[in-house]
Amino acid sequence: MSHKEYFVEQLRTIDTNFQELKNLYLSSTPLKERNPHFLSSYINELESFLKDEVAEPIPMVFIGTKVTVVFDGEDETEDYFVCLPKHSDPDAGCISFLSPVGRQLLLRKIGDKVLLQTPAGGLPITIQNITFAGNLLLQQ
Repeated sequence: MSHKEYFVEQLRTIDTNFQELKNLYLSSTPLKERNPHFLSSYINELESFLKDEVAEPIPMVFIGTKVTVVFDGEDETEDYFVCLPKHSDPDAGCISFLSPVGRQLLLRKIGDKVLLQTPAGGLPITIQNITFAGNLLLQQ
């Protein structure tokens, strides 16, 4: 399955499960961090990408992408696979887009500097690379 086919199917899945995903977002996101347009903003960005004639590179973090981040001040990188909640497997690096880290990475672009908020405090990272990983996520 191509990444565009995957993303089109993803939009159908989100549409079918919109209320459930919205409820999951609300229940998993602290009140002060909630964005009432979180899912709508994501859908709009993904639809804009799908209308674009340029297929590569993937311009931002979408569900179904592998995000490589570099920890600022270090040479160490880490990969995160951003997925739907049902494919979440943190031990394998597959994080739900509704998880605290997933929410902070979603719709970021290569080169974006992010201060990831974690229970241990802020972790400064830079988005180094974004690639399609949807087929890998579907095999789980």
